[in-house]
Amino acid sequence: MTTPNHTTLERAWNECAPDVAALHARCAQAAPNYNVSAEDFARALNVAANKYLAASDPSVDDVRRFVNEVQSADLYLALACAAGNEHAWWDFDGGYRRYIERVARHLAKAERDAEDVVDHVYTELYGTREVEGVRQSKFRTYTGRGTLRGWLRAIVWHATVDLHRARHHEVSLDAWSAGAGVAEERPEVSRSEARGGETEMLDEITRRRYREATVEALNTAFAGLGEHEKLLLLFYHVENLKLREIARLVEQPASPLRVWFQRKRRGGSSNSSEMNSNNGRVHESTVMRWLEKVYATVLERFREELKTTGGLSEAEIEICMSMATDDLAPEDVRRHLTQQPTP
Repeated sequence: MTTPNHTTLERAWNECAPDVAALHARCAQAAPNYNVSAEDFARALNVAANKYLAASDPSVDDVRRFVNEVQSADLYLALACAAGNEHAWWDFDGGYRRYIERVARHLAKAERDAEDVVDHVYTELYGTREVEGVRQSKFRTYTGRGTLRGWLRAIVWHATVDLHRARHHEVSLDAWSAGAGVAEERPEVSRSEARGGETEMLDEITRRRYREATVEALNTAFAGLGEHEKLLLLFYHVENLKLREIARLVEQPASPLRVWFQRKRRGGSSNSSEMNSNNGRVHESTVMRWLEKVYATVLERFREELKTTGGLSEAEIEICMSMATDDLAPEDVRRHLTQQPTP
């Protein structure tokens, strides 16, 4: 039953290709700076059509009606934001940030909680990891079936619930060890409990060796960062500044991070829209990308140090990776950023 329906949908979809192309052309004309390709736009619509129509036996008219009822401008904006287009992000901020903040204040118990919800929502919308080269932005789950505003209301609600549950969990700064920027939440357990299985496998002397190798490799990895990369980590993970607050700091003329950014631009940045050319503003998504690059650098150097200097196998490196997540509380980050590696 499923296969014939999909075949029917595929034939109907092909018949509606001109409608999809026309819809993309209108969106591209309205927002020429978003740079969403016709292929990406059509793919997103096709995913949505399969989600909502595959269970039926859609005709060409059914598919055409579905395509024309999609919130195409909202979908076009979401696709551009998911791809990291900064023009789209500024437009999204202008159109939806106050709405997100208003819903968060309504759902959260306190103003500080509302700020945490908004920050959580934006982090999910940015996407903090890549799978096969594709950024896993929450925007990629938006199909255009309903309005972007209604979809965001649900996202804010889920973020509020998640953060409420997280009050009973320990959030570990293991973004880089989980894969270049993926922050995860883990149940709050004692270190002895967390290492219970490890203790059963390794005697105390061996465990101490891995702990020492882990600390030394972390010191080396962090010490190899540039001063501005260290400053970025201190702002975000030690001072607990929001992405938006860091972006505002970068915009200040005397900011060392701004000087660093401008030097990168002169050296040929891959993202020509990282700073708004009209007013020199920096978006939060840019700060997130910088952080991801720093995470990836630390991860790469950490593993390389364990492999070359420590002479550890891949299995042993994984043990050290697990230990490292316990060693990265904010005070530990500060220590690793300021402590020089042992000669």
